[in-house]
Amino acid sequence: MSSADVHALAGTRHGPTGWRTVTQADIDALAALAGDRQWIHVDVERARRESPFGETIAHGTLSLALIDGFRDELLPMSGYALGVNYGFDRVRFPAPLRAGARVRATMEIPAVDDAGEGWIAITQRFTVEAEGEPKPVCVADSLVRVRL
Repeated sequence: MSSADVHALAGTRHGPTGWRTVTQADIDALAALAGDRQWIHVDVERARRESPFGETIAHGTLSLALIDGFRDELLPMSGYALGVNYGFDRVRFPAPLRAGARVRATMEIPAVDDAGEGWIAITQRFTVEAEGEPKPVCVADSLVRVRL
């Protein structure tokens, strides 16, 4: 892949991905790993009784974590000597991600810039949607750097 090929990605849109179901087991695994066991995520019975959502919801960071897998489906990282995750800008969780929901993502590439020392910076804007929800569950600008 050439520098011109990478720069030509600016302004493109990719997706959507296939659907993926987020299970209570997924939510529980993140809760155990992160140490965030707030009842709205892990206590199914209490969430049914007391949550404004009527059920458990995933941590916002779970919907953010799904982006890496969606990225590989939308735009496989090939043709580069090295690609690294540089971080995220502007992360939002406009709607709850309910246990059992099916999610998918789209990606736009608003910017591709030279970052110096042989690196190219790519901004990838992800929108993660849950089936049947009017608002996305996550919108985030992922910053990636690649070397050819």
